[in-house]
Amino acid sequence: MPYTPTIHHRRSIRLKGYDYSQAGMYFVTICCQNMICRFGRIENGEMILNAAGEIVRNEWIKSAEIRKEIEIHEYIVMPNHFHAIVEIVGTYGIRPKNDNATTVGTYGIRPPNNDETTVGANGIRPNNADNKSVCHTPLRSPSKTLGALVRGFKSSVTKQLGFSVWQRNYWENIIRNDKSYQYIANYIINNPVKWGNDRFYTK
Repeated sequence: MPYTPTIHHRRSIRLKGYDYSQAGMYFVTICCQNMICRFGRIENGEMILNAAGEIVRNEWIKSAEIRKEIEIHEYIVMPNHFHAIVEIVGTYGIRPKNDNATTVGTYGIRPPNNDETTVGANGIRPNNADNKSVCHTPLRSPSKTLGALVRGFKSSVTKQLGFSVWQRNYWENIIRNDKSYQYIANYIINNPVKWGNDRFYTK
């Protein structure tokens, strides 16, 4: 789907009654304002980060280092957007963190536990039956929610750059099972290779 301002700048849509601080897996997409390519370029199917792109990557890794309630899985900095799978392991860090989770493998890949057949939010199926991604405009919320993570990350990047590059909103998808996890993980890994056909592609 091509970038369309009337669609991608629409008002926030939140799932009714869903607790975005509860443990679970989320697929997050954050786009640059006006889809301008600010983070580097794709060359021979590989993402070449510029200085701004390096800042985005480093600040994402720092997010996992300072926030005990999250673990980061696959992620990729693209020329004009950022994709990531993030796991909230409990508002109070109930499940011990894997200290190697932020740096293992290409793009920060950490394979899912094969015993975890359900990686959604504690197996709970929210009211979003069609499993489509949801657009969020970050609002005020407790400090250990998904929205707080995204706000903090975007703010850190902005401070490092000295100016804001982000759209105000972001997109998220609740990952409910291992099949969805694998599909999204592969999408992230292969995103640079398929850049020419990407819905966010711009020259």
